[in-house]
Amino acid sequence: MARAKSKVAASTPRGLAALVTPSTKAEKYERLDRFIESLWGDVYEEPPSAMHDRFTAEAWERAKELFALPKGSKILDIGCGQGVALKYFLRDEMEPIGIAIGTDVEVCRANGHPAIEMDLTFLDFPDGTFDLVWCRHVLEHSVAPYFSLAEVRRVLRPGGWAYIEVPAPDTACRHQDNPNHYSVLTRSMWLSLMGRAGFKRVQMAERKFEVPAGPDLYWSFFVFTD
Repeated sequence: MARAKSKVAASTPRGLAALVTPSTKAEKYERLDRFIESLWGDVYEEPPSAMHDRFTAEAWERAKELFALPKGSKILDIGCGQGVALKYFLRDEMEPIGIAIGTDVEVCRANGHPAIEMDLTFLDFPDGTFDLVWCRHVLEHSVAPYFSLAEVRRVLRPGGWAYIEVPAPDTACRHQDNPNHYSVLTRSMWLSLMGRAGFKRVQMAERKFEVPAGPDLYWSFFVFTD
């Protein structure tokens, strides 16, 4: 790395060198952290809705049909909102923990749901902690979706899996225009990033439905570590 830096420095035109202010690695990460924290102001509450409660319940039942999850399985619910999925995990005697930002955490705790405040970008859990990571309508809020997927992969145990659901771009709802959506990607891009993040297998489905604005579309992915 030192050689690369010296080679670049040596090749920098003299007139431009004065414009460059080298940053340490710590300073660069601090700058990224400040940027991410500045986006917390875009976060909004996620009160339960009949539609999303139904979609969540259906996704959870589908997951249980497809894959054996014994009681006590450790589940991380990223972007848990006010507990729409946590209540189903607790009902089925799993061991979930939810993460979110802002008042949704307080609502979860008041309802007896285990939740802590944490940004989805950096998951403060050891490698291989969870049997399942639940990411329903979360990754579109990530400023670094490739890294976020890599973090999901990191905290999953060998043989673990994740459920990921995201909105499609360019529907009547125009999800890409939501101020708190930074990564409303195409289906092929999501699949590519999942593979690059280390997931070995993917099962995908889509949900088409109507809202007052017109037709909408969500994609869901079951992704596996092996």
